[in-house]
Amino acid sequence: MGVYKLRSLQAMNSGRAIAFAARVLPFFFAILATKGSGPNIWEEFSGEKAFAHVQRLVDFGPRPAGSKALEKSRDYIEDQLRRSGWQVTRQAFSDDSPRGKIQFVNLIAFSGEKKAASPSFLLCSHYDTKMFDAIRFVGANDGGSSTGLLLELARVISQHPNLARKIELVFFDGEEAFVQFSEADGLYGSRYFAKQLQSGGGAQFHGGLLFDMVGDKSLGITLPADSPADMARDIFAAAEALKLRSYFTYLDRGMTDDHTPLNAIGIPTIDIIDFDFPWWHTADDTIDKISAQSLQIVGSVALYYLSELALK
Repeated sequence: MGVYKLRSLQAMNSGRAIAFAARVLPFFFAILATKGSGPNIWEEFSGEKAFAHVQRLVDFGPRPAGSKALEKSRDYIEDQLRRSGWQVTRQAFSDDSPRGKIQFVNLIAFSGEKKAASPSFLLCSHYDTKMFDAIRFVGANDGGSSTGLLLELARVISQHPNLARKIELVFFDGEEAFVQFSEADGLYGSRYFAKQLQSGGGAQFHGGLLFDMVGDKSLGITLPADSPADMARDIFAAAEALKLRSYFTYLDRGMTDDHTPLNAIGIPTIDIIDFDFPWWHTADDTIDKISAQSLQIVGSVALYYLSELALK
């Protein structure tokens, strides 16, 4: 083969190689550029989906402990959790109340086999509404908003197995007092849950978040003044990182809520609550008082806190 012909062949092959590279390399680098560039977990939360859950719960009507409407709510919550891949157990018990002996059911959800998963962090909400004889109380914000939010958190977290295995979800029954909060009235579900943990090894949990009244259109989360200081600091830091700090502040006092029994047995738990809600425990706590945007804010901050600070 002559030198000229050889060089021509080499030039031809070289040109083909360059053309091939020109076609393939941009595609290759595009793959590298997109690898791992999916949304952050807090961007996966949907305030609209959380709001839709609240609407379903409100549609069941008043949902006080022991009612048929609460049983329908229970079935709905269980179904949604199982659709997201969570295993659900019913923690049923009875307790004395000013209305006589009442049957309560906490819902507990975990990812995978409970013993193998060893969840270390609690996410909680109450799903009952306060019993009133004189008004129709559907609790869109008080009982509904936090439950809808927790269901959407469950959907998002289930798609991240390494995070999901660290978390246990608890939907408390009987948070509302029948007459007035006391050691014997109110917090029925969380008191029972904490008692069972204490007798069975609650030390496995190193912290928890309780959500309550998180849907107010005019959102202003008020962390109780007696909140665990390091957890409050990290919640504020998470809100700051997402440029949502203006929605979070301190309440000017402590708060009795479902976090109280958990803190009492040594599980530091913070109450994520907007207690400045004019329609609290009135017939006007209806779906038009809450917004998907408020649920979006709280859900996003919670997921940032969990993934970047609490359970990183």
